[in-house]
Order: sequence, then C-alpha cells, then structure tokens
Amino acid sequence: MQNAREVVRQTMALVLAGGRGSRLKALTDTRAKPSVYFGGKFRIIDFALSNCVNSGITGIGVVTQYKSHSLLRHLQAGWSFFRNQMNEYIDFLPASQRLDEEHWYQGTADAIFQNVDIIKDHKPKYVLILAGDHIYKMDYSLLIMDHIRMGSPLTVACIPVPRDQAKAFGVMNVDSNNLVTEFVEKPENPPAMPTNPYMSLASMGIYVFDAEFLYEVLAKDAATKGSHRDFGMDIIPQLVAQHKVHAHDFSKSCIRNSGNKDIVYWRDVGTIDAYWEANMDIASIEPQLDIYDFNWPIWTNQIQLPPAKLVQDISGASTIFRNSVASAGCIISGSSINQTLLFNSCRVHSNCFISESVIMPFCIIHRACRLTKVVMDRGCELPRGIIIGEDAALDAKRFYRSEGGVTLVTRAMLTKLRQTEPELFEDFDSYKAPVAMPSY
Repeated sequence: MQNAREVVRQTMALVLAGGRGSRLKALTDTRAKPSVYFGGKFRIIDFALSNCVNSGITGIGVVTQYKSHSLLRHLQAGWSFFRNQMNEYIDFLPASQRLDEEHWYQGTADAIFQNVDIIKDHKPKYVLILAGDHIYKMDYSLLIMDHIRMGSPLTVACIPVPRDQAKAFGVMNVDSNNLVTEFVEKPENPPAMPTNPYMSLASMGIYVFDAEFLYEVLAKDAATKGSHRDFGMDIIPQLVAQHKVHAHDFSKSCIRNSGNKDIVYWRDVGTIDAYWEANMDIASIEPQLDIYDFNWPIWTNQIQLPPAKLVQDISGASTIFRNSVASAGCIISGSSINQTLLFNSCRVHSNCFISESVIMPFCIIHRACRLTKVVMDRGCELPRGIIIGEDAALDAKRFYRSEGGVTLVTRAMLTKLRQTEPELFEDFDSYKAPVAMPSY
C-alpha cells in the first residue's frame, strides 16, 4: 500500500468554479459564487484550495466560466506561491472552446472533458474533482487513501443532510460495504437514510477517479447523444448501475473543530439565508468552523493593510464591539457593533448600531445608521441615518429581503434608491469620503 505522501503527489485536483450560484441573488451579478467573500477576509474558493495545499496536493486546476474576472484576479494575487521547479502548479482553465467553436462548458463533466489534454500533460494517477463553492475543512489525502483501499475506480464523498434540504444535492443509498446502490440528482422527494428517516445521504460534489478510467468515462459521455454532460445527472448514475462507485464518509476525513471534536462541518452557502447563517457562526462565541486553527490554515490573498482600529467619536463616546470580527483596515468610531463581520477596510462612522450583519470590504457606513440582519456587498456607501432591517415591507421595496428576513444591499440597489428617494441622499456628496478600492 502506498503512503499518503506518495499518493497526493500522484494526484491532480480540479476545482469546478464556473457556477453563478443564482440563489445568492445579486451577490453573484458580477462574480461567480466561488469568488463571493466569506468569513471576514476570505473568498469561498479559498476553503477548497486550502484543503488541497494542507493535504499536500500542489497540482491544481481551477475550471472557470461565469464572470470569472474577480475570481481570476484573486487567484493571481493570492495563489501564485506554487513553485514550478518543484512540480507545483495552479492552472487556470477558463472556458475557451478548446474542442470546437460552438460550445462553452455544457456541464460539470464537459468542463473536465474539454481540458483532458491539459490533465494528461500532468500525468496524474488519480484525479480529485472538487466543487469550489462549499465551506469545509477536509484532509483529501485520507479520502484518496480510502479510494485506493476500496478498489473502485470512482469514490464519492458524502454527508448526511436534512431531507428538506436534500433537494439541492445528489442523494444516494449505500450498502454495508459502502458501495453506492442508488444515486438520484436533486430529487423532488429525497430518499431517507435507512437509519434515520429525517436525513438523506448527500453527495458533497467531491469525486476521486482513477485517471485512466476518468478519461474513458468522459470520452464515452461526450459521444452519447442526449447526455447533459454532467457528473450528477449522467455519469455517476450510470456507474452506480455498473457497481463501480464507492462512498466515502466525510466524518473520516473532516478536520474537526479543536474545541468540539463532535462537529462535522460542511456548508453549501447557496442561498442568502445559508450564507448569512454561516457567517454568523464565524462571529459567534464558539463557532462550529474553526478558522483559527494554525495546523490547518485557510490561505487567501493578503492585502497589505493597517490593523483595525476602534476609536471614540468626537463627543468621547466609545465604540462597543461584541461577538464580532473586524478585519484589517477597518476604522470604527463611537458605534455599537454586535454579532457582525466587517471585512477589510470598512469605515463605520459615529453613532451607528449594527447587529447580525455581514459587511463586505470597502464599505462606508455614515453617521447614525441602524442595520439589523444585513448582508452588504463590496464597496457600498450608506447615507447618514438610513435604517435597514427593521421594516420588512420597506426593505423589500428598497433592496432584496430573503425568506429568513436577511436584507441584501448592493451598490446597484443604492444607485436605484438614490433615484427613487433622493431625500435620503441630501448633502451626500458633501460628506462622502471614498475608500480606495481595488478593481476586483
């Protein structure tokens, strides 16, 4: 049996990062879902990439398609430390009509198939396929070793999820030997686990293939008329019928919270409410996701910024800061911040009250604003005294309000609001103090 170090050096990871993530509404109007900010300083894709590096996998391809500029700039700025002379690399694989001049990526399987020539050039023995839009910490070397022990050409990582949430996933059944006996992509009525009628066993969108087998499967799928060119809809169900798919229990390779080893953390932050909830966990007293683990760091693009600063306002009132996160470059003046994440270079002026909110980088919140359960996109600037999160009907009229009562605010929404309610922005230009903001 090979050891883990040998195995990861024979593995190429492919991160599927081309999806829009339409359920995140306007957050993905200008960027792909994996490029969305998360956790105070990261992007969503940083978690899958960090798992690769921490697992010892340093041969990575990132497959992009939808509005990839922001993502590619982030990867270039924050993930350019690989050493080619040590056979380390991160390849950017944007949709480029490599096979013909008619089709962009048509599905997850087609996205890999169109880059098979690049994959073959690296000569991997195993190919690890990852979704770039989930939040979790996982040792992929344990997954790949499990794949080798099982002996099947394909292994799918899985995790139990509540049945009412399973409609968004591929759902499977397994036998006592962890062989997958049934796989249904995004079923209307998800089958329950035999041991728990309230849970379904969901695919995490993480696959390990024997490389030569993957090439064969992709070529066959590309030649099949009517295929959706998708792993979940076409390839995996067919391979399950041929008894060639094993399931890997995520709990065996999860990097657990150092404070609570019972937590098995994985989140699909695919809706505004799920995104907000996962960020609120980061700001809680005992978060389920441990981002302070020095043994499993989350890598990202580190902009050179000064430390965060909390100061008194002009009258001497102090800032109150409870159960919150303030990243580098933030300045907060005489305001109350509770259960909130402030990303890089945010400015909060005097006498503001901000609770249970996610404020993305380079936002400016002027005096006397009140925000409750708000997700504010990058670069927003609020006029003095605006109240968001206290009047559901008014918030829904001005911005986007989710089913869970979270209000999403973007620059485009504020521009429209300035046209429909100009009185909110009286003297706005006279007190604007723009924060220098990168172009991505």
